This record gives sequence, structure tokens and C-alpha cells, in this order.
Amino acid sequence: MSLTSDPKISHKPVLEFKSGSFTVPSLHLVGNDLDAIKIELEIKIKQAPDFFSQSAIIIDLQTLTEKNITLNANDLIVLVRTLNFQPIGLRGGTTAQNEQARLLNLAVLTTPHQGNSTKTEPSKLASPPTPDEPDLETSKIISSQVRSGQRIYSKTDLIILSSVSPGAEIISEGNIHIYGSLKGRALAGVLGDKESRIFCLNLEAELISIAGIYQVSENLDAASHKKPIQIFLNNEKLIIQDF
Repeated sequence: MSLTSDPKISHKPVLEFKSGSFTVPSLHLVGNDLDAIKIELEIKIKQAPDFFSQSAIIIDLQTLTEKNITLNANDLIVLVRTLNFQPIGLRGGTTAQNEQARLLNLAVLTTPHQGNSTKTEPSKLASPPTPDEPDLETSKIISSQVRSGQRIYSKTDLIILSSVSPGAEIISEGNIHIYGSLKGRALAGVLGDKESRIFCLNLEAELISIAGIYQVSENLDAASHKKPIQIFLNNEKLIIQDF
């Protein structure tokens, strides 16, 4: 009699897949000049070095594809990796660009126009918004607690109706409002908006930053600890003020 047990009976699962949410910024390309792309990325990095360091990104080539503008995806991926980004996927590319991405271990993501198709048909894609088209989204609202390890990015004002846990990171191109405790990292005005502000009801932050100017927890005034505060810039200096 065999002593080998049936793995289907005795094996206990050691992992499981769970659905979750994780916000990853997208790098949208509208031109194919790699030198110009490098310069603009370096400017962005200087504005918010803490956010962009080792940041996961998705490379979006849909606009280039729609306009039949060629770009070597291999060279672009190498460039963004050199600048310390971590590209995890490519979206909206041509068949050749998708193949280049796969060879460099990137996921190939579909756009809503592509569906499940692996081919791109520029003539059938909708035209991108014009620069003058208004952004109808005025703020991004998160109603649940932002847990450790989560990163949330907003192109508009970011409103957190709960707390931000230690190890969590919230980033906004505008203002940040937190109706709870801030125990993680909060970065407002990450694209250089020096008028942005951070508001929270209980300050216990690991890091706060506005337009790339930041302070870490060790440098925060103890008098502001666990109090409702607002944070803003004045003459390139972070001001932490009770309200």
C-alpha cells in the first residue's frame, strides 16, 4: 500500500488572491522627443523627490498611437528606470511597443477603447480632450481609512473622511483635507503648487510636504502634535498653524 498522501486532500493553502485598490500614477506621453521627456521628468522629480523616488507608474502611449507618432518603447522604459521610476505596465501602445514592453517584463494593459484586443486601431479611437477642456472633477473623496502600505494620488483636492495610518501615503496636486488623524505621509501640491495646503484634525505625521518642501516627524513642533492644524508655505518655509 502506498504511503503517499493525496495532495488534494492533505495540502493546506499557503496563499490566496484578494481584490484591493492601489492608485498608480500614469505617465501620459504627448511627444516622442526622449531628450525633452527626460528634462521634463527631471523637473517633476525635483518638485517632489519623495513622491517620485521608486514610484510605480504606468506608461500611457495612447495619445501617441492616436496621432501615429512613433516611439521606441524600449528606449523610453530604460529612460524612466534610469530616473528611478518603477514602470509596471504599458497602456495604449502599438503591437510592436507592446512586444517591447513584454520583453522588459512589463504588463501590457488595455484601454477602454481596446477592450480585450491586443491590436491598436488608431482610426477608431476617440480624440483626446483638448487642453482647453475643463476638468469637471473638483476633488477626490476617500471615505474609508487609508491603511498602511496604501498610496493614493489625486490630480485635484484630496479629501480623506477617515484617518491615514502609519506607513500610508496620500499625494495631491492640490490641497489635502483629513477629517481624522494623519499618521502617515501627506504631500500636497506635488507638481509645484505653492498655494496648496494640508488640513487635518490630528497631526501625528511621518512626513508632510508642500510643493517639494517637507518636514519629517522628528522635526515637527511638539506643540502641534495631536492637534487640528493647517500647513502652508510662507517664503519657502512650511508653516504649521493651529485652527
